[in-house]
Amino acid sequence: MNFLKRFRPLILSNYLISTLRLTLCQRSVFVNNSRPSQLRVRHLRIQSCLLAGEYEYQDPKSPEEIVNVVFIDKAGRRIPIKGKIGDNILYLAHRHGIELEGACEASLACSTCHVYVHQDYTDRLTEPQEKEEDLLDMAPGLKQNSRLGCQITLTKDMEGIELTLPQITRNFYVDGHTPQPH
Repeated sequence: MNFLKRFRPLILSNYLISTLRLTLCQRSVFVNNSRPSQLRVRHLRIQSCLLAGEYEYQDPKSPEEIVNVVFIDKAGRRIPIKGKIGDNILYLAHRHGIELEGACEASLACSTCHVYVHQDYTDRLTEPQEKEEDLLDMAPGLKQNSRLGCQITLTKDMEGIELTLPQITRNFYVDGHTPQPH
């Protein structure tokens, strides 16, 4: 049967087509041939799935979803960005070219996405997990308002949140190298 060749999921730029409905026809024939063949129709529905970080590359669907975020880079420049509810700070920074490394790609295995959260917003974040606190202990320049960007997910009450990038990170780039997202 040439079924798989004809109906395999279509992939365009790492995005699955949102919904693909296939009708599978399967004949079941009784062994003794006493009854005619029966036709069973089955529906297979493949829904869209996103890889890590792909949600942040989508634009908000409505103005109510928008959450304004301000990144303050190492030079002190304020960079306003429009995020949306549910965005991960690490991937949002990657989308907009902010130099927030994230060497472990949000798997909670490093501290290269370390940021300082403005004091007005620290109580609006979820409590850090023990694993995040352990990794923050390894981050240079640790402060009371330090968090890992990969563990911050935007909510509407974070409107206007300010995140400052520390002057140094755990990776030892001293030659002017600018880390690129993977």
